[in-house]
Amino acid sequence: MTDGLLVTLAEKAAPARAALLVIDVQNDFLADGGFFHRAGYDVSTARAAVPPLQRLVGAARHAGVAVVFVQAIYDDEHCSPVMRERNQRRGLVAPRCLSGSWGADFYQLQPAPGDAVVVKHRYSAMLGSGLPALLRARGIESLLLAGVATDTCVESTGRDAYFMDWYVTLVADCCGAASAADHAGALARFDRDYGTVCSSAELMAAWGQPAHG
Repeated sequence: MTDGLLVTLAEKAAPARAALLVIDVQNDFLADGGFFHRAGYDVSTARAAVPPLQRLVGAARHAGVAVVFVQAIYDDEHCSPVMRERNQRRGLVAPRCLSGSWGADFYQLQPAPGDAVVVKHRYSAMLGSGLPALLRARGIESLLLAGVATDTCVESTGRDAYFMDWYVTLVADCCGAASAADHAGALARFDRDYGTVCSSAELMAAWGQPAHG
């Protein structure tokens, strides 16, 4: 640590101060038959992030890093006029991520005992949710970001967390977007403006664990 700053990845990923956020890894965003798939999006690009994310979540639990599952819920009462206008303009008016629905369920990952689950109603998990209070209560200084979509909910969460003075690290191979270009653009912006971009292998190495096995 230099001048009280968390500089290295090992410092930012230290279990005593870090939390892994698993953002919006849900059926409506990733599964065949989910909202994105029905809307014509290619979900295979984002789904490629799931196997390395599964390994990373296991490694984080093994290292004693807090794991927080972030779940988008977009029931009608949570959607503002601004959100509804955007959805209408984009032709995306079908319901998604409704409370208790299959679409809102997590995709190929489930919280384990000891993991936290935080519900959000906007792209950013830092806005209007219990996440900031949870992080402060646990003494978390540094957030490790994974999930979908890299350029919307993951980036929005990281950006707002940065503005609220958390260190933010984006785990590139554990995030996915609707296209490779969207993903790459988000990585470049994040690295330039907000925080560290790393791979899951680098993060696991910081915890003294092999990337595979």
